Amino acid sequence: MIDSKMRTAVADAIEWALLQGLSFKVTQDTAAHTAFSFTPSSIDKGRFEQLKSSTPLLGRLIHAVSEDHIFLEEAISPVASGDAFFDALLKMHTQLYSKGSKPKRLPLLIMRSDFMDDAESGPKLIEFNGIAAGMGPFGQKISQLHSYLKNQWPKAYSSWSAAENGEPIDNPAITRLAKGIAQATMQIKREFNDEGPASFLMIVQANEDNVFDQHLLEQALQSLGIRTVRRTFRELHGQLSSAPGERLFLDGIGPIDTVYLRAGYEYCDYAANDIVGQVCCEALMQTRVFIEQHRVAVNATVSQQLATSKRVQMLLTAMDPEALTQFDLNLNEAKTVKQLMGEMLAVDQNSAAWLAERSSEDWVLKNQGEGGGHCIFDEDIVPKLRSLQPHEYQAWSLMRRLHPRPRATPALLVRKGEISVVNDLISEIGIFTVHIQGQPATEEAGYCGYLIRSKSAGTTEGGVHSGMGVLDSLVYKA
Repeated sequence: MIDSKMRTAVADAIEWALLQGLSFKVTQDTAAHTAFSFTPSSIDKGRFEQLKSSTPLLGRLIHAVSEDHIFLEEAISPVASGDAFFDALLKMHTQLYSKGSKPKRLPLLIMRSDFMDDAESGPKLIEFNGIAAGMGPFGQKISQLHSYLKNQWPKAYSSWSAAENGEPIDNPAITRLAKGIAQATMQIKREFNDEGPASFLMIVQANEDNVFDQHLLEQALQSLGIRTVRRTFRELHGQLSSAPGERLFLDGIGPIDTVYLRAGYEYCDYAANDIVGQVCCEALMQTRVFIEQHRVAVNATVSQQLATSKRVQMLLTAMDPEALTQFDLNLNEAKTVKQLMGEMLAVDQNSAAWLAERSSEDWVLKNQGEGGGHCIFDEDIVPKLRSLQPHEYQAWSLMRRLHPRPRATPALLVRKGEISVVNDLISEIGIFTVHIQGQPATEEAGYCGYLIRSKSAGTTEGGVHSGMGVLDSLVYKA
C-alpha cells in the first residue's frame, strides 16, 4: 500500500539522493536522482563472504594475464578480424611492445567483477570490468541512503524490508578506492623523489552525464591531498609531453602521477575529425599510447582492457585449474577461481544449429562491447548466430544464463520520481578490487566495496544508467 506517509518518505529519499550526489547530470545546471530501491536486498552471509575473500584472486589473475604479451596477442588476434575496435586495441598493444620494448607505466588495476548468485550453483562471474569500472561511490552512497531511511522512516522501511533484522553489509567503496589510487599515486612520487603536490588525471567522455559518481571519488582523493584534473582524449591531444625520467607532463598542470580512464572503451571516445591529416581515431589512440610510454600509474592499461574482454574470459573459463596456475596462482587458488567461473562457449558455424535444438532461454549471446545493450537473449539468439559471417564468430561467445532466486518479498523501486513495486527482484553483485603491479593496493587484501544493481527477473537489460536496473545494497539474511 503506497499511502501518503510512504510517498513522503520516498520524496525525502529522493532529496537525500540529490543532496549526496546520487544523481545523473541532465543539463548544464540540472540533475536527476538515480533509480534506487527503497530497502536493501538480502544475501546469505556465507555466499557474500566467499565473494569478498575470493574475488581479489581475480585481480591477481587478470594482472598476470595483462602482462603476458604473447598470450594476449594469441587470444585477441582471432577477434580483431571481426571487431574493428578490438583490432585497434590490439594494434596499440603491439605498438607498446614493439621491438622488444615494454610500456613504462605502473599497472593500476581497478576492477569490478560482476556476479549473479545462481539459485543452484551459487555466485558465478558474469564479466570483468577493467576499464571505466565505475559506480563504486554510488554503491557506498546507496548503502548510506538505506541506513538513513531505516533510522528516519522506520515504519516505512520495515514494511518493505527484505530482511528486517538483517545486518547491513558495510560498503567502504569510496574510501578504499581512493586509498588504493593514493597508494599508486604516492609510489610514483617516491620514485621521482617529488615532494610537490600529487596530481591525478581522470580521462572522461565528452558531455558526460555520470559525473557525480566520478566527483565523489575525486572529493575523496582531494581530501587525501591529491589534486584532480579532468580531460577528454581530445583535450589531451597536444597537451602531454615528457619530463625528465620519462615522467608524464600535462601543460598547465605539471607532472601527472596517476591516469584513470573513465573513457576509452568505445570508438567515439577517440573521435577527432577536426584534427587535420589524421584518420578519425588514430590521433587520440596515439595519445593513449603516449601515456603508457611514461612512468605514470595507469588504469586501465590497454593490456588490462584486453585481459578483461569477454574473449579472454571465455578462454580462462575453459582452462582447468592446472592451466590457470600459469597466471600467478597456486593450485588451490586456481581451484577457487575456477569455482567462480560460469560456463562459456565459443561461437562457430555449428552454434546456430546446436542452440536451435536446445532452450535458448538457458544462454546469453555476448559480443566484446562494454556497458549495457551488448547482450542478446531468448528467441533473438539463433537468428543472430545465423546472420554472423565466419570472420565474426570469434568476436562472440555464448554464456550459460544464471538464475538468481528472486527476492522473497515485494520491492519498492523509485525511478524518475515515480514509485513502482516489483515482485521478482533479482540482483547483480559487483565486487571492487584494486591491485598495483599485481599486488593488493591496501591491507584489506584487495577488497574495496561492492555495487548492487537490481531489476525484475523479466528484464534483460539491468544497467542503472542504460537499462531498467536500480541501485541497491545488501543485508545478511536474518
